[in-house]
Amino acid sequence: MADDVWILGIHMTKFGKHPDLDTVDLAAEAAMGALKDGGVTMKDMGVLAAGNLMAANAGIGQQLQKQIGQTGIPVFNVANACATGATALRTAIMAVKAGEADYGLAVGVEKLSGAGLLGGGGSPKKDGNVYEPKGRYGSVVPTDGRIGTDTMPGTFAQIGMEYGHKYGGTSFELFARISEKNHAHSTLNPLAAYSKRFTLEEIMGDIMIAYPNTRPMCSANCDGAAAAVVVSDAKLKTLDPDQRRRAVKVSASILTSDPWQDQCQILPDVNTLTKMAADQAYAQSGVSPEDLDLVELHDCFATAELVHYDNLRLCAEGEAVPFFESGATWRDGATPVNVSGGLESKGHPIAATGIANIWEVCHHLRGEAGDRQIEGAKVGLAHVIGLGSACGVHILEKAATN
Repeated sequence: MADDVWILGIHMTKFGKHPDLDTVDLAAEAAMGALKDGGVTMKDMGVLAAGNLMAANAGIGQQLQKQIGQTGIPVFNVANACATGATALRTAIMAVKAGEADYGLAVGVEKLSGAGLLGGGGSPKKDGNVYEPKGRYGSVVPTDGRIGTDTMPGTFAQIGMEYGHKYGGTSFELFARISEKNHAHSTLNPLAAYSKRFTLEEIMGDIMIAYPNTRPMCSANCDGAAAAVVVSDAKLKTLDPDQRRRAVKVSASILTSDPWQDQCQILPDVNTLTKMAADQAYAQSGVSPEDLDLVELHDCFATAELVHYDNLRLCAEGEAVPFFESGATWRDGATPVNVSGGLESKGHPIAATGIANIWEVCHHLRGEAGDRQIEGAKVGLAHVIGLGSACGVHILEKAATN
């Protein structure tokens, strides 16, 4: 078993609309960029994990190989909701950690611009007021319009409102201010799908998607890809000093799913599996929340960001509102959150997001984040969550090698 695993190279495409590029084009751009960034080639790779969720045909990994090099290595095709990219990366990490390969390549790619609202939505129901779960999934599918909604904006609106009912302090304006922060951060990110600063009035006055989330408070469906090269500790020690200096240590790589509980048989629970993942990541890495210099979390909606402050243990239980009110989550705060602009601005090409969040953290730890650089950043956390259910948390640390 390899001791440590490192991110040697990482790359993301610009997120946005790419009408002239398909999933393979975008994946190839990200993969070749990550290989170049790490100073290695496809011939060096011992495993490929490729994530894609929405394409009509399977086998994105094999299709990608035809563009960047077919070397006979094992290919894992991954689909795991919004945690697809993080799962692909974890797959490559596990192969390297198991000693099966010195290097691994992970890619996440999606074509999502113009997709509209995601989720079940509007499922036909029997007449009458009797709730009759049936079928393999019982009560999971027919809830839409009865006790909640299966659309993503509505689901996460419910989650934010539930937090407010339980702990107090939330308001439409508070959630809008979270979005205001992320859009302000995005103005320093040239790869974001949208790099426009919004006033609080503009955010609150925009189209209401699912109260309390207006359009700027929702993640942006877009096209994009991200890729990472991972390497074993033993192999890294044989590389040149510059490669070692820029390598980022993967101190924790965690993937969880929902444990059984009554609630999540009916409505999604994004909290429990995130708390589990965070606790396991802190234990595995020996890092505490107070050690984090920045966090990229899954703000698919402004309401989601608030509850994940709590879920990721960035604050005491029930204290997410005062934590945000303290200014801690701004770029110049004590615990900067989503300095990339987050999913609300950077965009959310589903399978790419997990690696893209890690791309952001890596650039700060390397000191390569440009105008949005968090000075002196040494430790960062990246988080993604997908309904259905999957949560990925990675803790990353700056290389000690000079």
